[in-house]
Amino acid sequence: MINEFSRTEMLIGAEGMNTLKNSTVAVFGVGGVGSHAVEALARCGVGRLILVDNDTVSLTNINRQSIALHSTIGQFKTRVMKEKIADICPGTQVITFEEFVLPDNIESLFEHMELQMGQGNSVDYILDAIDTVTAKLALAGFAASHGIPVIASMGTGNKLHPELFEITDLPKTSVCPLCKVMRRELKARGIRHLKVLYSKETPVDTSGRETGEDKGMRRALPGSISFTPPVAGLLIAGEVIRELAGVS
Repeated sequence: MINEFSRTEMLIGAEGMNTLKNSTVAVFGVGGVGSHAVEALARCGVGRLILVDNDTVSLTNINRQSIALHSTIGQFKTRVMKEKIADICPGTQVITFEEFVLPDNIESLFEHMELQMGQGNSVDYILDAIDTVTAKLALAGFAASHGIPVIASMGTGNKLHPELFEITDLPKTSVCPLCKVMRRELKARGIRHLKVLYSKETPVDTSGRETGEDKGMRRALPGSISFTPPVAGLLIAGEVIRELAGVS
């Protein structure tokens, strides 16, 4: 019978589709990288998606985020994404948390996830598309201690060449400033490995160029463009889908 995923099943088979249908992926960050990753996961038939992001859509998100439209400005990104998924695949269960991830709340956040999923269900994969180091470290630590597969985006800001992205183990990375910080901090925590998407591209120097936006907790806002974060999101989603479905 023809359905939304008939063409996908041609590639990964009925068994792979069934595995995806019974899988849960928790996505942290529904921005430039995360929104495109979530959409790709939904379009491949992942049965349950947990979206975590406390941010709302802003005007300057429109240049790169799949949920950012003039009509969605001011709305929670997670809730806009949930509505979009309902129109893509009504059978996908979407659970949202409008929270900022911190070391102090990571345990309780996953406990609340399990309560909403119901007894006997758990997170099968963590996708980290957050842009703060503290949250990334908390997620990596939680995943390592609980044996949950995780993949982390190492940042797409100030970059113009998505063809240079690659997926590898964190100790094998170079050039990327965020990777350097993550290597040092995770090593201090006894964590030696983390699957990441990163780039050896030297970031564009945007110093002195301001948009007038509130920087929040960040020292500077990075530049962004329509094609770089989406490619990163799709690459990460592909890695998760292939691994869950058991295809190469």
